[in-house]
Formats: sequence, C-alpha cells, structure tokens
Amino acid sequence: MELIFLGTGSMIPTQDRNHSATLLCYKNEGILVDCGEGTQKQFRIAKIPITKVTKVLISHWHGDHVLGLPGLIQSLEKHHYHNVLEIYGPKGSKKYFDNMFKGFNYKIGIDYKIKEISKRVFFENEDFKLESLKLNHIIPCLGYSFIEKDKRKINMNYLKKFKLKSHPILKKLQQGKDIIWEKKKIKVSQATKIKNGKKITFITDTGLCSNIQKLVKNSDLMITEATYKDELEEKAKLYKHLTTKQAALIAKKTNVKKLILTHFSQRYKDLNELKKESFEIFKNVEIAKDFLRISL
Repeated sequence: MELIFLGTGSMIPTQDRNHSATLLCYKNEGILVDCGEGTQKQFRIAKIPITKVTKVLISHWHGDHVLGLPGLIQSLEKHHYHNVLEIYGPKGSKKYFDNMFKGFNYKIGIDYKIKEISKRVFFENEDFKLESLKLNHIIPCLGYSFIEKDKRKINMNYLKKFKLKSHPILKKLQQGKDIIWEKKKIKVSQATKIKNGKKITFITDTGLCSNIQKLVKNSDLMITEATYKDELEEKAKLYKHLTTKQAALIAKKTNVKKLILTHFSQRYKDLNELKKESFEIFKNVEIAKDFLRISL
C-alpha cells in the first residue's frame, strides 16, 4: 500500500504546490482522491502510469478539486485505458460532470460510471471497504475512509508438527474454522493470527463538525486540510476550513496514529510554521508536499 501526494495546495496553486490530488495504491487499485487542475501532469512528473487509476473520489465540485478531470480522462483514453473508471461524489455529481464536459468538443472515449454517494459504506469487496460522511463546507462535500479488512495469516511453522503444508483444507483456517487433520484437531486460535487492516481517512475542505471525528476515529493515517494557521481561525470559520490547531486536536481526540496536513493557503511559504502549531498538540504530524510518498 502506498500513498502519493500529487497536489497539496488550496484554491490558488504555487510553484511548489499543485491543486488537490492524492493517489492511494493498493494491490490492483489506484484510488485518486480529488483531481485538481494539472493532475495528469503530476502523474508524469511522479513517473506513475496514469492508467493505474481505477477509482476517483470527488470530495466536492469546487474547481481546485475537479478541474483536472477532463485532462485525466483524455489521457486515459490516449493510453488505451481498458477498465471502467468509477467516479464517486456527492449528490449532484452526475449533473456537474455532464456540464463540465459540455464545454469541450470531445466525446469521452473510455468506459466510466458516475456514482452519487447516499450511504456511509458505498463500496466493499473482500479486501477493503470505502466509507464516506458529509462534511461542513460551503457546498456539499464528503470525507472518505479507506478501510482494509483484517486478514487471518496461517502460522506455517506451527503446522509443521502436524506435517501439514500446502492443502485446500488450509482455507478453512483462513475462514476462522478449526480443522481435523489425520485425526488431530488443529485450533484456528493456535494455527493463525490476525493481521489488522489499515485505515486511511481523507478530510477535505470543511469547517468543524462532528462527522470529522466519526470518520477519522482509529485511523492509521488522518490526511486533512489545514488551510490556515490558528491566528486565522475566524477566517477559517467564515470559509469553512480547518486550522492546524483544530486538525491536531481532532487527531488527539480520535486515537489517530499519524496526522498528515495538506491543502495549504498560498500565503504560507514556510510550512514548518504550520507543523509547529500542530506538533505542540499532536506529536506524530507530517507536512504533505507534492510527490511525497508514504508506504504502509
């Protein structure tokens, strides 16, 4: 599992910070959270095949989070994309998507599906699930959690004393069931152990609200906007954004293991100022930069 930050700026990009986009790579999935202007170029700079994208999670339909969609889709077509691109977003996403592409003399040449999210768990397979809750922004906005499912790992060293190696019966152990092998009972509690899955939560543009804590609780990584320093708390409240201090307090209250700040105002040249404010409250904090990679 790897996380790549492709854009860490807010409404106005800078020389060093592109508009919002974060890619989560997990097995055969490439989950892109938001797709700000220039995201397709960020893929090239990061040397990541753009065809890696399988899902796009749109937090909200402000330009700095979605204006990269036309370029992304056109690049996918030119790279002979053969998957069905799944695009998720808040209510109204189908209308906004269609309106966006009406402005171009371009017929979309890949298969895609637009899905408007109406429930907390909106995708699930045997490996992970995706959750979403409404945030508190000027327009409808969603936060997202990627939750990897726990896996039961077989202790092959323990099974050696039963002279059991590779066999279809091992599937029952992985399913959490005791087995009988050559008239001997093998208990799943001794022959296996649970590997806990990872939880990664993305909090995009929002003011303070209870859903943030509900979504981020027990996250291994909380990736959150921190547009302003604490001295601009009133401005943050007006435009429905978070400060560095607010982000740190939420992480501290919700048993988050690591906090990553992103979506910074263009006014800040030295991001260490923002990190320092959060660090005073929550020690395991990191500042996101364009092309930062984190492996889990």
